[in-house]
Amino acid sequence: MPALKAADTAAVPPMAGKAPSLPLTTTFEKGTAREMGPYVLKLKNDSKDALKVNVKILLSVAFHMGSKHWDLPEHVIDPGQVWTVPDLSAGDKISITAQGFAPLELVVP
Repeated sequence: MPALKAADTAAVPPMAGKAPSLPLTTTFEKGTAREMGPYVLKLKNDSKDALKVNVKILLSVAFHMGSKHWDLPEHVIDPGQVWTVPDLSAGDKISITAQGFAPLELVVP
């Protein structure tokens, strides 16, 4: 039995190599005319350092001649600040990445 247990633990990768979660609080809100779109995503930086994030949006509804995804330019969110991503629709899939952190995947409700 000890040999079997040793084999089982060797097959499980250690958690030490896993990237930490992005220190962001995310909220979806109904958009206003000023903010554009049926929904907006608010990203609040909860860390003590600025975060340089990349956001990719896979659109749930695309037009025939339009792109099916958006790649937003890299954006820096200062500590404690909120960045609003406008013009989102229900079902859009959002991927947020930053160097040194695990990607964050969201779907607009």
